[in-house]
Amino acid sequence: MGLGAYEADVYFESVKKEVHTIRRKLRKIRGKRVLHRDRRAELGFTSISLAGYTKAGKSSLFNALTQENVPVDAQLFTTLSTTTRLITINNKEFLLTDTVGFIDRLPLTLMEAFQSTLEETIYSDLILLLVDASEPLPKVIKKLTTCIETIERIGAAGIPTITLLNKTDLISQEELEEKTEALKEKATTLIPISALRKTNLDQIREEILKILKNYVQASFTISLSKETRPFMAWLYRNTDVKKAEYNENSVHVIFESSPTTAEKVRSRVEREFKGKVERL
Repeated sequence: MGLGAYEADVYFESVKKEVHTIRRKLRKIRGKRVLHRDRRAELGFTSISLAGYTKAGKSSLFNALTQENVPVDAQLFTTLSTTTRLITINNKEFLLTDTVGFIDRLPLTLMEAFQSTLEETIYSDLILLLVDASEPLPKVIKKLTTCIETIERIGAAGIPTITLLNKTDLISQEELEEKTEALKEKATTLIPISALRKTNLDQIREEILKILKNYVQASFTISLSKETRPFMAWLYRNTDVKKAEYNENSVHVIFESSPTTAEKVRSRVEREFKGKVERL
């Protein structure tokens, strides 16, 4: 009995050391990614992330858009780390990143383990969100909801998103229309595609150019008051906040958004805080 307890203690200590080693490696990887991301920003590259429920076909779409050959598999988490490649659309260069697949109710421990890959989604300028349209409608809705909730949990809710209904080669036109109609309230900019057959890739490229061409960056400074917190919460939900610098009496903010949303921000800043929004 005593020997069994001793062996259990040794095993427990061994596991603790292994977990500590893994955490240290993850911190190192995260540090490298921060440096790479900063360097990409310095060079002026616009970043696009592929996101979606696991097995939605992100790696297949990545291969189709980049003409690369990253692994494609039916198993969970085939893509455990990020792969980034340069793509060119109408002579404009973008960095496209394939990220880890989302799953329902991802445990906090796994969220931490995958944080370094999920951060690529947080810091991107645009998200291509893939959904497997060949599955039954209730499952499609549930998985899309999980993806949207995960994007919100990791702090990427303000980033423009194009929702791609993938694997449309496996369903009829009637079924596609039914699912498109059902998802209109949940998703923005729905595009039906088949990554495998490479259908509607030009439509994706056109939408990317349309969104990122008009994306604006602006800044403002407002005084701290009881209205500041709910306004900042709204701002984080609806824009991509690049910087929020608080001091004793005010907060200075730099954000990016579509021109329409930027106009809403300007209106609220002027009306509620008597401040001024300036384009950068």
